[in-house]
Amino acid sequence: MKKHVLITGSGTGLGREAAIALAHRGHHVYATTQYKREAKLLNKIALIEKIPLKAFKLDIRNKSHRQLVHQYKIDTLINNAAIGESGSVAEVPLKKYRSTFETNVFSNIAITQEVLKDMVKRKEGRVIFITSLAGRMSIPFLSPYAATKYALEAIAGSLQAEMKRLSKKGIYITVSIIEPGLYATGFNQHMLRTKYKWMNKQSYFYSDIKRMKNKDNRFLRLFEVGRYNSIIEKYIEAVEANNPKLRYSEPKVQASFIQILRMLGK
Repeated sequence: MKKHVLITGSGTGLGREAAIALAHRGHHVYATTQYKREAKLLNKIALIEKIPLKAFKLDIRNKSHRQLVHQYKIDTLINNAAIGESGSVAEVPLKKYRSTFETNVFSNIAITQEVLKDMVKRKEGRVIFITSLAGRMSIPFLSPYAATKYALEAIAGSLQAEMKRLSKKGIYITVSIIEPGLYATGFNQHMLRTKYKWMNKQSYFYSDIKRMKNKDNRFLRLFEVGRYNSIIEKYIEAVEANNPKLRYSEPKVQASFIQILRMLGK
């Protein structure tokens, strides 16, 4: 059964790839972007490839933008939009934590609440949160981003349990989480670079900058995955499964590694 899917943050990266892939499978995709130029490019691709995709600008932080969702019949919401910030807990300005939580957590809750209003009336729907494998363990200098993904994991789990209660009233809304690991979209490189903004000469870590940058580069070269197929398949599975799982994780090796570290108390 073809669905009407709204996916946020689809101007770049995995969101863009997932939007195009879902449209190629015949789903009617509303691909929202942060910038008009990104929407324009996606609409051009949709025209050339003759796929049912409509792209438009929607800033999830903007209340009036979020109201746009009521113009469409949305079977599935994919909360994909996010920003990345990194740095030391001891030094990152609180405003950076606040802005990251505003986008990655509060705005995702807000647009979910809007879409749920219509889903509850229709008595069915599907909500998918894109979190991260970084939201399952603590990573030095990554807390501004990882903490928001930890939060979404908890929020999605709670929402799933709440929606199960509504099923007793004949309202069937499923909730899933997709946890991407390290994919070479450019997002990770940008996010890791942000931590050095706060490392001036007064920083506790100023003398370690060169070593840390070299470690970052080695880490990304070793673990980043260049092909997106495995994670895009999870977007598709979460949208199309008759009984979707709560959690989907890829790449498998990275997900297993993090699970082992958690079992070891890391």
